[in-house]
Amino acid sequence: MSGVHGSTVSRLFVPRDSRVHRLSPEAKLVAVVAVVVVIAMTPRRETAAFALYALGAWAIIATTKIGLLTYLKRLSVIIPFVMFALIVPFIGGGESVRVLGVSLSVDGLWATWNILAKAGLGATMSIALSATTPVPELLHGMTRLKVPRLLVAIIAFMLRYIDVLVEQLGRMRRSMLARGHDPRWLWQVKPIASSAGALFVRSYERGERVHQAMLARGYTGVMPTVSEQRASTKEWLAVLLCPFGAALVLTVAVV
Repeated sequence: MSGVHGSTVSRLFVPRDSRVHRLSPEAKLVAVVAVVVVIAMTPRRETAAFALYALGAWAIIATTKIGLLTYLKRLSVIIPFVMFALIVPFIGGGESVRVLGVSLSVDGLWATWNILAKAGLGATMSIALSATTPVPELLHGMTRLKVPRLLVAIIAFMLRYIDVLVEQLGRMRRSMLARGHDPRWLWQVKPIASSAGALFVRSYERGERVHQAMLARGYTGVMPTVSEQRASTKEWLAVLLCPFGAALVLTVAVV
């Protein structure tokens, strides 16, 4: 699993000395998943609940000490969701309301709010997790949570070879440019499709060679666990305050 060091994914980790950084990865994983589930279950009209969620999420980001600029840069990952959400009020049905002379769907406006709020909060929790936990530790945390080791190994290899595939695609792109072909239009899609097929075949063959090399070195189907250190009871109590608090806010909001 240590092979993910130096990859693009591993650069998500921001080394800081914070309480969140020092927590065990499995505890953080459970807390983040639980909080995201609670947020997803919250009715879209419970704006007060979302406001409290946002305050809690921003407090966690402040505790991580990763900096506002880093947080905002990483939050930009939700821009596609924002672009889609802004279209919904114009195409939604049902009751409408006029805003600055433009007719907008009321249900569409609520849908936009729902997408933006939940996407932003979910991304914030993911940023807090990825910025405070190195990828190898996340994988070890998944193992300690009894996630099937074969699945953990597949995820580890996927993360490790993202950069390899990107580099291979870059070489193929440069090769096409060197031969005078720079596809930019829809009718030039055939070479792109051919390149994608070639990339798939090369990736498959590379995977076969890597697997054979691992078998020759004693690989038995699961990756070895480097550390057996587990989260303490104190850590579990600390991190579970977040999902319990979110669940309490949801319960009060809907009752």
